[in-house]
Amino acid sequence: MKAAHTPFTPVDFAKVSVAALLAVLAWDASGLDLALASWFGTPTGFPLVHNWWLQNVLHNGLRQAGWALFAVLVVMVWWPLGPLQQISLRSRVGLVLGVALAALAVQLIKRASGTSCPWDLASFGGTASYVSHWQWGVRDGGGGHCFPAGHASTGFAFLSGWFWLRRSAPKAAMAWLVCALVLGFGLGLVQQMRGAHYLSHTLWTAWLCWSVSGAVWWVARRWAEQAPQLNRP
Repeated sequence: MKAAHTPFTPVDFAKVSVAALLAVLAWDASGLDLALASWFGTPTGFPLVHNWWLQNVLHNGLRQAGWALFAVLVVMVWWPLGPLQQISLRSRVGLVLGVALAALAVQLIKRASGTSCPWDLASFGGTASYVSHWQWGVRDGGGGHCFPAGHASTGFAFLSGWFWLRRSAPKAAMAWLVCALVLGFGLGLVQQMRGAHYLSHTLWTAWLCWSVSGAVWWVARRWAEQAPQLNRP
């Protein structure tokens, strides 16, 4: 009988992660962050920084929606609905843990980073000078704590769902993957338009969330498989 899903092994995960890492490093090496930021910024600032739709709906509103969705997923660990009914209780725990740890990893790096936002740069009306996020410990004269893109993690952190759903609910897993990527990159674009992040910040957030949520799946998958595949309420 034909398998209901295409096998995806830890080796496949490692290959995809390395390929994605090389792509992000290539963008970093291109030095195009500033050129892309200049599409939205001017010498006097970013005109869309306080745009009502971008700031209140697509930034503040969707961030709160992301927290609400996470809270719903936590509840659904014990009372699952839809495709979450097709995976075990332990798998649902792994899914939620992957989301939480991916978002936490991004926030911890942001706290340690001295990289400032594009809107802080003197080139865009601020006071900071451009310093690569690779130059740890070098202050740029701005507020810092802007790398990687925290808002984009509102979408990318949910990549965890793909790892845990793909075996028992492959169609739902693919839809989950597409939604997480579209939301993550969409929110990253919103912040680029406002001057809050460079494209590299969004790409690194995507890679971090993929890698962390995948690592959780890699480590916990055997533990999850020891439980029954169906845990209906």
